[in-house]
Amino acid sequence: MAIIVLHHNTTYPSIQKRFGDVPVLDVTSKGPEPWVRFSPFYPHGDIPVPFSPDYVSASVEGIWQGLKVFVQADVDTGKFTKTRMKGLKRSARTFGQVLGHRQGVHGEALLPYLEARYALYLPSYLWVLEHCLQQEITELRRLATEQTVIVLDYETNSDVNDTSSPLSHASLIKCYIEGAWPSR
Repeated sequence: MAIIVLHHNTTYPSIQKRFGDVPVLDVTSKGPEPWVRFSPFYPHGDIPVPFSPDYVSASVEGIWQGLKVFVQADVDTGKFTKTRMKGLKRSARTFGQVLGHRQGVHGEALLPYLEARYALYLPSYLWVLEHCLQQEITELRRLATEQTVIVLDYETNSDVNDTSSPLSHASLIKCYIEGAWPSR
């Protein structure tokens, strides 16, 4: 089984030159159906918000952005209800320095970036893979047993512990299929 994560801007001719005629799946928010469903921005709906029993979110990105805390802004539960894949980001330019991610909507603890990845992002994305994307996972697994599959993402950082750049959700798909989900 071979799944290779490449940057979204990698051209098809360069992929063909390196790997031959292989399936290329764009799992970004700009990708085609059904692969766009792997995007953290995709509004699957009813995704449990970690540490928040009474809350669900339309998307994983809604959870990540909604629980982000800034100098000038706290939790924004409105991000949980966004069903368009736009308007989810919250930035330091608008709200000042990021202080961390709240451990749940009403939690007192602010999680540093790496802890938030493990406590919020990974469990939320895993929930989506297990509850919303099993048909797509089955198809990707089938393709990968027959040949190399290229998965395109805007990010290529596959190391959960490397906080110097955003984590690639495509690398998480690969980990899930290969039975190597990241844990502490």
